[in-house]
Amino acid sequence: MLAASHPAIIALVSYLEHDVLPSIVLDTDYNILAANAAYRRQFGNEEHAPIGDKCHRVSHHYAVPCDQAGEHCPLRKSLDSKVPERVLHIHHTPRGPEHVDVELRPILDDEGRVVAFVERLTSVTLASAQPQQQGLVGRAPSFKSAVSSLQRAAPAQIPVLLQGESGTGKELFARALHLGSPRANGPLVVVDCTGLTESLFESELFGYEKGAFTGAIQRKIGLAEAAHGGTLFLDEIGEVPLAMQVKLLRLIESGSFRPVGSTRTVHSDFRLISATHKPLKEMAVEGTFREDLYYRISGFPIRLPSLRERVEDLPLLCESLLQRMAGKHAPKVTAEALERLNLHTFPGNIRELRNILERARLFADDGFIRPEHLPEDIHPLSDQSHFGRRGRNEMAELAHALETFKGSRNELAAHLGMSERTLYRRLKSLGL
Repeated sequence: MLAASHPAIIALVSYLEHDVLPSIVLDTDYNILAANAAYRRQFGNEEHAPIGDKCHRVSHHYAVPCDQAGEHCPLRKSLDSKVPERVLHIHHTPRGPEHVDVELRPILDDEGRVVAFVERLTSVTLASAQPQQQGLVGRAPSFKSAVSSLQRAAPAQIPVLLQGESGTGKELFARALHLGSPRANGPLVVVDCTGLTESLFESELFGYEKGAFTGAIQRKIGLAEAAHGGTLFLDEIGEVPLAMQVKLLRLIESGSFRPVGSTRTVHSDFRLISATHKPLKEMAVEGTFREDLYYRISGFPIRLPSLRERVEDLPLLCESLLQRMAGKHAPKVTAEALERLNLHTFPGNIRELRNILERARLFADDGFIRPEHLPEDIHPLSDQSHFGRRGRNEMAELAHALETFKGSRNELAAHLGMSERTLYRRLKSLGL
C-alpha cells in the first residue's frame, strides 16, 4: 500500500491535477489519497478534498464497500483482475444523485502487485437519477445496465438494436443515443414501421419523383435522405414487409437508394438505430425476417427493461411524468397510491403508467393523487386477486428461496439477480 506522501503518488497527483476529467487516487483499502481540481469542482469542495475518506462513503454514503451493498465494485474487481474496470454508478454530488461512468485503473509495483488505483469519473448526461421534465430517468439496476450500454454505444457508429416490450421508452433511448453521438447536431429522423404497406413504406423511406404514381403531384424527399448527417431511427423494424427488407438491407449497407419513379441514385450518410418488441432472431430462423438484415442491424443490441423489472423507479417516474404533464403545478402521489401501483404488473409499461397518471391527476383537486383516483383494475390492497398468476408465482418463488437458501440476505439477492434493496422491496410488497 502506498501512502499519500510517497514520491510516486505525489508525482501522479501532480500529473492528474491538470487533467480535465475528475480523478482520484485510492489505496487498496478504499481510502482516497488524492483528488484533482476537476474532481473537487464537480464532486466535492474546491477547498477541501476528501483525503482519508473511504470512496464508498463519499460517493454512495455507504458504510461498507459497494460490493457489500448490492453494487458492482470496480476496485474489488480490479484488485483481483489487475486490469482496468469500468462500471456505471449513482454518486451523491452537490447537485444530488447522478449517474457516473467510473473507470478504475490499477497501479502495479515492480513485482506485479496492485498498490493503488486511479479512478476517473465522467458524469452521464444521457440519463438522470433525479426527476426531470425530459429524457431518461431511473436508478434501478436493470435501468443502469441499459444506460451503461447506451453510454458505450453512443459515441460509436455501430448500428444499435433496441429490444424491449412496447411502452418501455425505445424512442427516448434512441434520442439519447443520438444526443450522445458525434452526430448530435444533425437530424434525428424517426420512421414508424408499423402499419405501412410495401408501397407506402418505400415512398416514405426513399421519397418519390413527381408523377411517380397517382397523387404524386410534386417531388418528395424520403426520410432516408432527410437523415443525412444525422441518425435514422427505424421504430418497430420487425413490421417491415418482407419484400421491402432486401431494399432496406441495400440502403443500410451502401447508404444508396433510388426514389420511387427515379433513375438517379441518392446517397445518404446516417447512423442507424432500430427498435422492436418482436423476437427478430427467432423470426429470422422461421424465415419471417431476413437473417442477413437481422445481423446487419444488431451490431450492438441493448435490452430495455420492463417496468416490472424496475419497480423501484416508480416514485421517480411518477414525479417526472407528472412534471411533464403539469409543470410546477403537478400533483403528488400519496404513499398509499404508490403502494398500489407497486403491485400492478404494468403490461403497458411506462406508457401505461403515463396514461394512469394523466387520468388520475384530473381527480387530484387538492394536489394529491390518492388510491381512489386510480383505475378500477388497480385493485385495493385487501383484494388478493390483484396479484394475478404472476404475483402468486413470484410470492411462491420468493417464499421458497427464503426457506431453502443457505446464506445472507445479500447473497440471496445476488442469487436471484437483483440488488438487496430490490429484494427487500419485493418481500415487503408481497407481505413476506
